[in-house]
Amino acid sequence: MDLRAVPRQLSAWFSRRPAWFSDVLLALFVTVVQVQSVADYAAVLPEPAARPVSDFGHSGYALLIASGVAVVARRRWPVLVFTITALASLIYFGLGYPQRLSCLGLFVAMYTVAAYGDGRRSLLIAGAGTTALSVGWLIPAADIEPRVALGWVFLRIGATVISTTLGESVRSRRVIAADALERAELAERARDEEARARVDAERLRIAREVHDTVAHAIAIINVQSGVTAHVLHKRPEQAREALRTIEQTSSRALREMRAILGVLREGDEREPHPGLDQIHELTGKARDAGLDIAIEQTSPVTPLPSAVGSAAYRIVQESITNVIRHVGPTRVTVVLEPSDDALRIRVIDEGSRAPSHVPARTGSSPTAGRGIVGMRERCRLLGGELDAKPRPGGGFEVTARLPLVPLGSRS
Repeated sequence: MDLRAVPRQLSAWFSRRPAWFSDVLLALFVTVVQVQSVADYAAVLPEPAARPVSDFGHSGYALLIASGVAVVARRRWPVLVFTITALASLIYFGLGYPQRLSCLGLFVAMYTVAAYGDGRRSLLIAGAGTTALSVGWLIPAADIEPRVALGWVFLRIGATVISTTLGESVRSRRVIAADALERAELAERARDEEARARVDAERLRIAREVHDTVAHAIAIINVQSGVTAHVLHKRPEQAREALRTIEQTSSRALREMRAILGVLREGDEREPHPGLDQIHELTGKARDAGLDIAIEQTSPVTPLPSAVGSAAYRIVQESITNVIRHVGPTRVTVVLEPSDDALRIRVIDEGSRAPSHVPARTGSSPTAGRGIVGMRERCRLLGGELDAKPRPGGGFEVTARLPLVPLGSRS
C-alpha cells in the first residue's frame, strides 16, 4: 500500500461525504462539550447559586444531551431543532444548573435558522426566539446573587445575536454567489446562441452565394451543351463556339466557387485565391510583426484541391493573426502534414514572453470574436474538424483536419 496516497484518498472521501455525516460529528462534538463543561464546574470557576447537575435525577445531563443530539437534524428541520434547544436551555437555566457552555447547541441551531432560511422569515423567527429567550433568562435571574453572575445571562443573549448575524451573513453570501452563477450561465448561453446565430447566418450567406454563382453558370452550360449536341455534325463552327462558351463559363464559375470557399466573410480584402504556396509569404509578414515562426511541412502525397489549400491558408492566417493580436512576440510553429486522404494542420504558440518593442493586445482572449468560429466553419464546409485550446504548459494550439476527398463525393 502506498502511504503517500492515503492523504489524497482521505481528502477525496471527505470531499464526497454526505451532509449528514458532518452534522453527526458536529452533534457529537456539541454534546461532549456541553456535558464536559458542566461536569466539574465546582472545581473550576464555580458559579454562585448553581445547582449540581446531578440533582433531580441527573435531568441536567438529559437536557444537555437532548439539545446536543438535536443538532443532527439541523439542516432538515432547522426551526424544530431551534425550538428543542431553546426549550432545553430555558428549562436548564430555570432549574438553576451551571451555565458554562450549556447553550452551545442553541447557538448552532440559531445560526442554522438564519443561514439556511429564506431571509425575512428566518430573521423574524430568530428575532422572536431571541426575545423569548432573553425574557426567559432574565426573569429567573432577577434574584441572582452576586449580581456579577448576571454576566452569564448577557453573554448568552449576545452570543445568540452573534449566531444569528453570522448565519444571515453566510446566507447572504450564498445568495449573492448563486445570483452571480446564474448570471454567468445566462451570459454563457447568450454567447452560445449568438455564436450559433452567426454560424447559421454565415451558412445562409454562403448558400446564397453558391446559388447565385452556380445557378447562372449551370443554366448557360445546359443550354450550350444542348446546342452543341444538336449542331455538332451539321454546323461544326457553331458547335465549337458553343463549346468555347461552355469552357469560359465553367472556368469563371470555378474561379468564383474558389473565391467563395476561400473567403467566407464579406468585406475581406485579402487575396481571393490564396493557397499553401503562399504560406512562406504569410510567415514572412508574421516575422515582420515580431513572431519567431517556423514551418514544418512534408511533401504532399497527392496534389491538394484548391479548396483545401485555400482553407488551410486561411486557418493558418487566422491562427497567426490571433497570436499577433492576443499574445504578441512569441515562437510559433506551423506544421503541415498532407497524407493520402487528408491534410492535417497544427499551429502552436508558446504563449507570452517578456515585454518587447511589439506589445500584445490586452482585454481579449484568443477564443473571443469570430476567428475560431470562422475557422471551424471552413473545416465543416469541407467535411473536416478543428480543435482550438490552451496548452497545459502555456500557449495555444489550433489543430485542423481537412479531407482531400470532397464531402459530397464520399460513399
